[in-house]
Amino acid sequence: MTRLANKVAIITGGTSGIGAGTVRRFMQEGAQVVFTGSNESKAEKVVSETGAEFVKHQVQDATGWNKLMEHVSAKYGRLDIMFANAGTESGDASIEDVPLENWQNLLDINLTGVMLSAQHAVRAMRKNPEGPSGAIILNSSMNAYIPMGNYVTYSTTKGALIAMAKSVAMHCANQSLPIRCNSIHPGVVETEMISDVINGAPDPAAARAQFEGMAPLKRMAHVDEVAALVAYLVSDEAAFISGADYKIDGATTSGMMGV
Repeated sequence: MTRLANKVAIITGGTSGIGAGTVRRFMQEGAQVVFTGSNESKAEKVVSETGAEFVKHQVQDATGWNKLMEHVSAKYGRLDIMFANAGTESGDASIEDVPLENWQNLLDINLTGVMLSAQHAVRAMRKNPEGPSGAIILNSSMNAYIPMGNYVTYSTTKGALIAMAKSVAMHCANQSLPIRCNSIHPGVVETEMISDVINGAPDPAAARAQFEGMAPLKRMAHVDEVAALVAYLVSDEAAFISGADYKIDGATTSGMMGV
C-alpha cells in the first residue's frame, strides 16, 4: 500500500488510540509522518514500531505551533496531510456541574487546538513546492449528532467541528486552493483506554457487552478501521471529497434500535 507515498503528514494526539493507529497506517501507506502529543513514553513505543517522528507539543499551545511548522518545513519541505486528532473529555460534566475552568480547558484543546491545526495546515499547504495542495481531517465524534448530557463541553466542541470543517473547506474552495477539509465521527472504538476500562470493571463481560451494545452492528469499531477511513480521505482517491462529515459508528446515529 503506497497511496501516500511522498506525502508529509502531521498527526496530533498520535501517542495512543486512533492517533497512534493512524500513524501506523500512514507509515504503511508510504507517508512521512510527524506526530505530536505529551506522553513521551507512549510516543517512544510508536516511534520504535513505525519509524515516525515525534515532536512533543500540545495543540492548544499557539507558540509551539510556530516552532512545529518551522521544523516540518525545514526538514521535509512541504505538508500534504493534517489529521487534527487530539482531543479530550477529561474533567467534563453536565451543564449544571461543569466547572468553568474545565469547560475552558476542553474548549482550548478540542476547539481552539483543532482550529490552530487547520489554520497552520492551510498556511503550510499553500507553500508546497508544486503549488497549493493538501488534505485536512478533523476528528470529531458521533456525539456531534447525539450529545451526552453528562459531557456538555465534549459534545458541544465535537458538534462545532462539523461547522469548522465545512468552513475550512469553503474557504479553500473560494480561494481556488485544492486543499480539502473533512470531519470524521467515530462511535465507540476499542482503544487501549476502552480496553482498560472494560478489564478494570467488576464484571468485564458485562462492561464489554454494554460498550458493544451501543451500536446496531453489536460491536465496537477497531482502531485500524478508523485509520483506514482517514487514509482514504487524505489520499488522491478522495480528491473530490471536501466539506463532508463521515460517520464511522456502526449505524449508532442512524436511528433507534427499538425495544
